[in-house]
Amino acid sequence: MSVRQESGTVGEALEVWIDQDLCTGDGICAQYAPEVFELDIDGLAYVKSVDDELLQAPGATAPVPLPLLTDVVDSAKECPGECIHVRRVSDRVEVYGPDAE
Repeated sequence: MSVRQESGTVGEALEVWIDQDLCTGDGICAQYAPEVFELDIDGLAYVKSVDDELLQAPGATAPVPLPLLTDVVDSAKECPGECIHVRRVSDRVEVYGPDAE
């Protein structure tokens, strides 16, 4: 079963955000999906905009490009700080991450 089938997110726009209060700075997310995540000088991970800009505002979200969905989901699953949240844009329901049902 694919990631998209598993979550029921086929064709739905997803976004990702990081809770920096829980980030441990391990950088696993940046290893899996460097197009979406980056460690800043403070040692914490942040999401990046489609223009490759680091989004440092609390709760800032970035779209999850479909070709990177598996990498972003793997980042959320492997994150030791359990701080990566992936949710549907339409209803803001978390589909991957610590608050996913």
